[in-house]
Formats: sequence, structure tokens, C-alpha cells
Amino acid sequence: MITDLDQTIKKLLIEEMPIKNGEIDVKFEQPTREWSAKLAKPTVNFFLYDVRENNTLRQHQWQPVMDGNGRPADPAARKRTPFRVDCTYMLTTWATDPGDEHRLLTRCLLALFRHPILPEDRLVGSLQNPTFELQARLAAHDKLTNPAEVWSALDNELRPSVSYIVTLALDPWTAVTGPAVHSFTMRLGQSENPRRQEMDRETAVATNIIGGTLLKGAQPQSGIDVALKGTGFMETTDENGRYRFHGVPAGSYTLLAWSGKGKPQEKKITVPAGDYDVEL
Repeated sequence: MITDLDQTIKKLLIEEMPIKNGEIDVKFEQPTREWSAKLAKPTVNFFLYDVRENNTLRQHQWQPVMDGNGRPADPAARKRTPFRVDCTYMLTTWATDPGDEHRLLTRCLLALFRHPILPEDRLVGSLQNPTFELQARLAAHDKLTNPAEVWSALDNELRPSVSYIVTLALDPWTAVTGPAVHSFTMRLGQSENPRRQEMDRETAVATNIIGGTLLKGAQPQSGIDVALKGTGFMETTDENGRYRFHGVPAGSYTLLAWSGKGKPQEKKITVPAGDYDVEL
């Protein structure tokens, strides 16, 4: 669900600022010195650094269990009210020129201030049809009170940072069918010492297993062909809309998905980091 929140925030910014032709990146990385040194174009970054229950919104109540159509599944079936959780991001902007950074930060603030409640038509995946409205707070006074400590821990230079808090409703009693992780990396190689836990990086070969889900709205799509452009990797989604590739080398790829009608849907991905779900 937090991954869907990331994609919702990204979608909101792209449409509200607006961001055209991918001229600005929206990322959710830890802003370390090594990460910032590799940036190739202006970037807006949301670093999720704190997640905790919102005690003010805690409710000890029971509610009906609903079916997929939003109707009570059983008149006698009840479950507890979902927990409310605050996801706190640190918003920063990155560009070569400080003036560009400040303009970019201003545009982000204006776009986010316009939506103290995330609009339902911008919600992605599991966030759609929410039990509660997704409330958002920007530049809260009680957050990031000592940013110097944060940047010291990240081993990076101090820069303007803004808190952005979104309150999610997490339902522990709802079955989750998707995979817990979308990528898995294995390192293969030889070592002179069989008991050595870490092999030499020069001799080790990294291979990645990645997987994702194809969705149309909130519904998984089965029987859709998925491929990595320019490679031999191709699969068809299963009955749950999921696919998986084995042995993918690290790097940047274009993910293709098509159903035989119209042009394939394309998505830029990075292996082994990133999100491999595709919205049709």
C-alpha cells in the first residue's frame, strides 16, 4: 500500500505542476551523498523516513465486512476499524542551479498545498475506494525540527527540506495476495574459502529475479504479454495479473505490456531497484 502511495504522490505532482516529457524526475530514494552525485536532471525526492500510528484517529469500533461490490458480504460478519498510520516524507528538490531548486520547490509546495486531501481520481492501486479520506499535511511545525541531524546521518550537505505527511488506513484483516517483494538479487561465484560469507566483488556475478502486477484500475489483468524491450525476456501474466523474470542483469530497461490491441504500454524501470507494476 505504501508503494501505491508513492505512485499516487508521483502522479499528483506530474499532473498538477505539470511535468511534461519526463523533464523532471520524481523519486523516493534515500538522499545520500552517493545518490545525489549520480543525478542527471532536476529531481523531486520524497524520502520516507518515519511511519507510525496516528493515535488521535484511533477508533475501537466494528464495521461490516464488504464484498468486491461494496455490499455487506454477510450480515453477521464484522471486523475492526482499520488502523490509521502517518507516513512522513522528507521533500527535497535537486538541480544544478540553486535558483532552479528553489523554483522547483515552490512549484511542489503550491501543488501539494492545493490538496490537503488526496483526490480519489488520483489514487493508485490498493488506495482506490478508500475507507477514509487520505489526509495530507505539508510543512508541519512538529516535524524536521533539527534537519542538520538528518543530513549528518545521510552524510550529505544541508539543504531545504519539507515534511509531507499522508495518513493511510491499514486494514490488517484484509487478505493480501500480491508478492511481498518485487526483486531478489543473487550473487554467484567462486571463493577460495568455502566458509567465507562474502565473495570478492570482482569474481561474483549478480542475477536478479523481478516481478510485478498488471492492473487496470484496481483489477489485475491476466493473459497479458510482458517483455523487456531488446532482450529475450517475455512472460504472460497469470490469473492474478502477475509475471516474473529470472536472471535479469542489473541496469535500465523498458518494460512492455500489450494485449494484442493497440500499441504496447511502456514503462522505464531500473533493476534491481524500482517498481515493476504496470497500469494499463
